[in-house]
Amino acid sequence: MHPARATIADYNMIIDTLADYWGERDMRARHHPMFIHEFGDTALVMRDGSAGVAAYLFGFVAPTRVGYVHLVGVRADSRRAGLGRRLYLEFATLARDRGATALKAITTPTNHDSIAFHRALEMSATQHIDYSGPGQPRIVFWRDLSAAGS
Repeated sequence: MHPARATIADYNMIIDTLADYWGERDMRARHHPMFIHEFGDTALVMRDGSAGVAAYLFGFVAPTRVGYVHLVGVRADSRRAGLGRRLYLEFATLARDRGATALKAITTPTNHDSIAFHRALEMSATQHIDYSGPGQPRIVFWRDLSAAGS
């Protein structure tokens, strides 16, 4: 499997099978089709043949020259194979090619799997108490892309 640009067919497949990636968490609202239509050049998937999309990453490069990763989903039967890491590496390359000097992602303080994943990617993690509004703390991950080998 290799990272590839996501298509609207990939998006539709992901939407139809969200529970395969996120379990009981209701993530539909975070999967807006703008990530394909408007930011499709940085929306990535890894397809595994007839089973479809094994993993995906929706992100974009902000005007601040930060590559923002909005979502990374790996289908339950494809976890622990390094697919999320490979998507992040591909996104970092795409973001750098578009002028990004850093990567950013956010999660909730209770999402321990996400925190461990981003730390394994050598991203710094800082808690911001009201990041998503009053009483809505988030962990903000950051990694500089300007350093050699990033």
